[in-house]
Amino acid sequence: MKLAGIHHVALIASDYARSRDFYTRILGLEVVAEHFRVERQSWKLDLRLPDGTGLELFSFPAPPARPSRPEARGLRHLAFRVAALDPAIAHLQAQGVACEPVRVDEYTGHRFTFFADPDDLPLELYESG
Repeated sequence: MKLAGIHHVALIASDYARSRDFYTRILGLEVVAEHFRVERQSWKLDLRLPDGTGLELFSFPAPPARPSRPEARGLRHLAFRVAALDPAIAHLQAQGVACEPVRVDEYTGHRFTFFADPDDLPLELYESG
């Protein structure tokens, strides 16, 4: 088997409208499709990054919280690649999104920072340029 890349990442939001706004307006992901699934009382929002990678945003009635800190088993964080870190941080901060201090990857020399989505999922911006 040879994997070709990541097709999509799926997230479950506690507040669908708030998370939809965060991922579309603040992070700028493109809306591909949006459906309300009556039988599940659940929204499914298909989003796309510029490189074609998908992000699915779901809502479910009363989803249980998933621990993310301290370090818990499972998904550690979701990282987004940006060409320039400083303008991306400035954009997030202008939207009221707090970012951690910038760090430098000790192996690649690239800069990165962490921030959180509305459900406190750790997200990373990784400077590739």
